[in-house]
Amino acid sequence: MNDAFPRTDLSFAIEIARASGRIVMERYERLERISHKSPKDVVTEADHESEEALIRAIRARFPDDGILAEESGQHLARHTGAPTDGHGRTWILDPLDGTINYANGIPYFAVSVGLVVDGRPSVGVVLDPVRDELFAATATGPATLDGRTIEASTKDKLSDCVVALGLSGRRVTSRARSTRKAVRVTRSMGSSALSLAYVANGRFDAFAQQSGQSSWDVAAAGLVAERAGACLTDFAGGAWFDIARPGGRWGVVAAPRRLHAALLGLVGSDVEIGAVAATSESA
Repeated sequence: MNDAFPRTDLSFAIEIARASGRIVMERYERLERISHKSPKDVVTEADHESEEALIRAIRARFPDDGILAEESGQHLARHTGAPTDGHGRTWILDPLDGTINYANGIPYFAVSVGLVVDGRPSVGVVLDPVRDELFAATATGPATLDGRTIEASTKDKLSDCVVALGLSGRRVTSRARSTRKAVRVTRSMGSSALSLAYVANGRFDAFAQQSGQSSWDVAAAGLVAERAGACLTDFAGGAWFDIARPGGRWGVVAAPRRLHAALLGLVGSDVEIGAVAATSESA
């Protein structure tokens, strides 16, 4: 891959994320309309306005690219078809990750902009507009926070780790209890993208979110965490990103490389620890 292209794309992703973040902050604690997407999820006018601004900017600059956005879904690429086919360039957008926090005035939410090329994350930007912090990475460069290179946690004991945790499925109560006993403390913050980005500079030592994830939750933040040195897999110990995977059944585990297998053994429901260890070592 020619690194000149990711750097150009990264600059553009940063530009549109910041513009989108300004829209989000203009509406923060001034919302006029909150709608229910489901019994436990909401959407605001800020989600829609932020996403529309992102899509307009991409269409103006890269009219041939595909787009996959949380609120409006797939926007076909001119030459390669559906974004979830995994061919060509696809921008993956979450205009406001952590909408429930946002709607309730809790200052923990983010704008996420990712670029996937031929099914592989190439550029990732996660903006916290409240703190004006921008996490970014390309597939061939370092992870950065506001332009400074950052590194993920290198702790070698689970008992020292602060973990962003969200579990579901079989034996969830016992798995959550075992995980909490094994680590220093767990947190559930309400924005997957921002919590996963926090792995990139060690604010969270690890992240384990079992379900409810979609491409727009993890594409950008996962790339940032990976380029910072974290080991990432899904809950079966396989690839952490698959653009064709349906939303809602996606899980990601990110942790220091030497601790990843142990954490996955705790949080996973159907994976043999030995198989996980082999996968983590080869990741």
